[in-house]
Amino acid sequence: MSADAAGPPPQVVDPRLMRDVLGHFVSGVTVVTAMASDGPVGFTCQSFSSLSLDPPLVAFAPARTSRTWPRLREAGRFCVNVLAEEQSHLSRQFARSGADKYAGVAWTPSPHGSPVLDDVVAWIDSELWAEYDGGDHTIVVARVLDLGADAARTPLLFHRGAYGLQAALLDPEVRGD
Repeated sequence: MSADAAGPPPQVVDPRLMRDVLGHFVSGVTVVTAMASDGPVGFTCQSFSSLSLDPPLVAFAPARTSRTWPRLREAGRFCVNVLAEEQSHLSRQFARSGADKYAGVAWTPSPHGSPVLDDVVAWIDSELWAEYDGGDHTIVVARVLDLGADAARTPLLFHRGAYGLQAALLDPEVRGD
C-alpha cells in the first residue's frame, strides 16, 4: 500500500480531552500490594480488569514513572486489593510517593504472602505472567493464584475525577460548570 492510499496521519488527540472523556467511564479502585525484601510495598491502580478464565489472568497498568511497580515486579507475586466504598483514604494514601504507605493500615498475608488489606471488597493473589508496552503505562498480565471476596461490601468507584458516582455528578467543579 502506498503512502498516498493510506491517507493523512491520524489527528493527535489532546491528552486533557481524552482524560475528560474517558473519565465518564466508571472504574473501581485497587491497591496492588507485595512483600518486598525490605517490607510491604504497594500502589493505587485504577486500570485493572479481569482478562481470562482459562488460564485465570488479570491485567493492570502502572504508570511507567512508578517507582513502586519495579519493586513489585521484583517480588514476582502480588495481591490486587479491590477497595471498598469507605476506603478512599487508602486510595489516596497508596497513591503518594515517598511516604510510609502502610502507616496505620491493617492487613494480613495472603496464602502466598502478599498483603491483603483489611475490609476490602475482594483480593486477587497473583504472580507476574507478562508485561507489555502501553505507552506511558506498562500493561501487566498476572496469573491468579488465589482470591476471595466479601459480598456484603460495596466497591469504591471513581468517576469524572471523584470518588463515587454521586460526588462527581453533584460537584459543579468536577462537572465543569
